[in-house]
Amino acid sequence: MSDYDYIIVGAGSAGCVLANRLTESGRHRVLLLEAGGSDRRFWITVPIGYGKTFYDARYNWKYLTEPDPGTANRVSYWPRGKVLGGSSSINAMVYIRGQAEDFDSWADAGNPGWAWRDVLPYFKKSEDFAQGASEFHGAGGPMHVSDTTGQVHPVCRDYLAAGQQAGLALNNDFNGASQEGIGLYQILTRGGFRVSSARAFLHPAMQRNNLTVRQRAQATRILFEGKRAIGVEYAEHGIRQQARCRGEIILSAGAINTPQLLQLSGIGPGGLLQSFGIETIVDRPAVGANLQDHLSVDYLYRSRRPTLNNVLRPWWGKLLVGIEYVVSRRGPLALSVNQAGGFFRSSPALTRPDMQLYFSPLSYIKAPPGKRPLMSPDPYPGFLLSVSPCRPESRGHLQIRSPDPFAAPAIHPNYLATAHDVAEMLAGVRFLRRLAGTPALAALIEEELKPGPGVQGDDALIQDIRKRAGTVFHPVSTCRMGPDAADSVVDARLEVHGVTGLRIVDASIFPSLTSG
Repeated sequence: MSDYDYIIVGAGSAGCVLANRLTESGRHRVLLLEAGGSDRRFWITVPIGYGKTFYDARYNWKYLTEPDPGTANRVSYWPRGKVLGGSSSINAMVYIRGQAEDFDSWADAGNPGWAWRDVLPYFKKSEDFAQGASEFHGAGGPMHVSDTTGQVHPVCRDYLAAGQQAGLALNNDFNGASQEGIGLYQILTRGGFRVSSARAFLHPAMQRNNLTVRQRAQATRILFEGKRAIGVEYAEHGIRQQARCRGEIILSAGAINTPQLLQLSGIGPGGLLQSFGIETIVDRPAVGANLQDHLSVDYLYRSRRPTLNNVLRPWWGKLLVGIEYVVSRRGPLALSVNQAGGFFRSSPALTRPDMQLYFSPLSYIKAPPGKRPLMSPDPYPGFLLSVSPCRPESRGHLQIRSPDPFAAPAIHPNYLATAHDVAEMLAGVRFLRRLAGTPALAALIEEELKPGPGVQGDDALIQDIRKRAGTVFHPVSTCRMGPDAADSVVDARLEVHGVTGLRIVDASIFPSLTSG
């Protein structure tokens, strides 16, 4: 057992940043525990490789939810990164911060220091924006944000024209002064390679003598003396070990694993813990509660003109784009397939956008439970239009199934549980149909394949939504931040209510979902 100043659990999107920042001065000894392995893998480095890692157990927890009433009792597939970089190593790389009002609402809920004016400087500090520094962007930071203009598939131009014909303004920067409008997505790449949190923050820090990184080391329990966290028990290559800490334990295991680890360690709903024979350190019902996620639905179209399907489906197309990528680090392999999108208001009475759009110049019939064969799309030209409400009201929860730290928790998303959420999704798909009916897209579309022109009327559309809608992979809020220990888990400084020496720094602390 070694003594450290900080122990970070989870080398994901947040943990990699922490490992870098906390070791910068050279004063602190930091241990970083990661349940997965190295991110130095071809399909992690190549941007479009997330189509492979999306379903690869070597890099992915591959969670399945419980059957969910709101989505026709279907089981949802929730991939989460189990690798250095966490989910930032296996996601679609789209860079969206959210709206200023999202963060202002966090501060207004009793969390000082989290308003937009407070967090914007940190976004800018981390950023190396391709177009340089500005009021809303930073330059020279470790996280490179690429502008995809000039690289996206030509049918994206038809989509942008359609959006303008449908009444949306062209927006060249969703992370600028306003999020509203139609445009191309910025992505986290540099020189044709994925910029994960590991690549941007952790790899440089791993050269420092005061950082120790343990891979394939899964935390199994937080160690306490009374109500002070003093260490972490973890399994490394199957062997149980312990590490002690002079300073603080920081959980950055994500919105699924962080509440799971807290419950296993005695912080959570008292009745649940007692049912599994776990000693209750702090009875905290909010651990695992308040689960929120973005839900989207895809509309699939057959195209009259070539799309990425024509390039990525045949063997010779794969060969050509592979050669292009090796030679120039450009082409389809250097991009996300979520190439364009936008934000709009489902009602003119709203003061800000409540819906997000996605456009993929590629189509694939999803195989359950949600596999994405991005390198083997449909054998005809096709594309996807998708919509996702930004701020759903429905709240789910997750909880451990047993005291076994290696057993996946039970995840209950509780999608579409409110009339508001159903109405928003209905408004969203009606806008997709409106978008498809514009002259620009009507000229491109040969046929609507899913849900198909026979699905009309509110009841039929809602039934289709419940049968086909799926996660956009943004679970948050399972250890939410707030001043009241009765309904939150951490305070505004991310310290866990009721204990000392323990913080949480990941998306589980979000009081509410950000917009997009």
